[in-house]
Amino acid sequence: MITMDDYVGGPTAWCPGCGNFGILRAVNQALVGLSIKPHQVLMVSGIGQAGKLPHYTRCNVLNVLHGRALPSAAGAKIANQELFVIAVGGDGDGYAEGGNHFLHAMRRNHDITYLVHDNQIYSLTKGQASPTSDLGFVTKTTLEGAGVPLNPMAIAIAAGAGFVARGFAGDIEHLANLIIAGIRHKGFALIDILQPCVTFNHKNTYSWYQERVYKLEQDAGYDPGDKLKAFQKAQEWGDRIPIGIIYNKESPTFEEQLPALQKGALVKQPIEPTRVEKLLDEFL
Repeated sequence: MITMDDYVGGPTAWCPGCGNFGILRAVNQALVGLSIKPHQVLMVSGIGQAGKLPHYTRCNVLNVLHGRALPSAAGAKIANQELFVIAVGGDGDGYAEGGNHFLHAMRRNHDITYLVHDNQIYSLTKGQASPTSDLGFVTKTTLEGAGVPLNPMAIAIAAGAGFVARGFAGDIEHLANLIIAGIRHKGFALIDILQPCVTFNHKNTYSWYQERVYKLEQDAGYDPGDKLKAFQKAQEWGDRIPIGIIYNKESPTFEEQLPALQKGALVKQPIEPTRVEKLLDEFL
């Protein structure tokens, strides 16, 4: 039986009160809830405070360059479809440096789960504006206020992501259930997580979010399979912010359509050196 003790990781270096603690707890709860063993999980992360999360739990870990978590996660899933592959990053790592990879991972529909810790600021580098910083938000790099923020929910729906959800680090149980649903989803699953940064973002605080977030599950009649309604929900921000599954529709995954995988996972296919030798002979 899998328990929370199976996912005890190393000591954390996050600030006291950081929203990342709630996300870490929700991730572990989700994996335990699915009865997934640590050796069955691969977490791929980039650079940033969010990128440290895999070190604070127990699983296979791959740390890569800033913004490059998704292509590495996709490669791992192609090699071994039996792994539960989870990419982890922040809003800067994922939507700025990794913006191009973000678009194409969704378009290809790789069967991976992407957790974005969205604190609307760069925290590891001490408080610069990020792509999701609110309009007019003053930081060290936006002395006159940040410009129009990127809307990752709307972009994800438009780019072809089959599972688009938003969680809140202050509601661990709800977030854990979203992560469970995202892992179960067959295809690319984005979970954007509203994560207060207690050190550098004094606007989007726990209380600020708690006054605004509402659960889509409580919105009578809302259908996450309706793309038009999902786009409408994706535009909501300000006085009311929806959390929950915004869009959910399965379609064939990249891995299912890749001819090389028709014989099974690459890691289980026999290596044929003679095939490589024939290729090399062409260059002699």
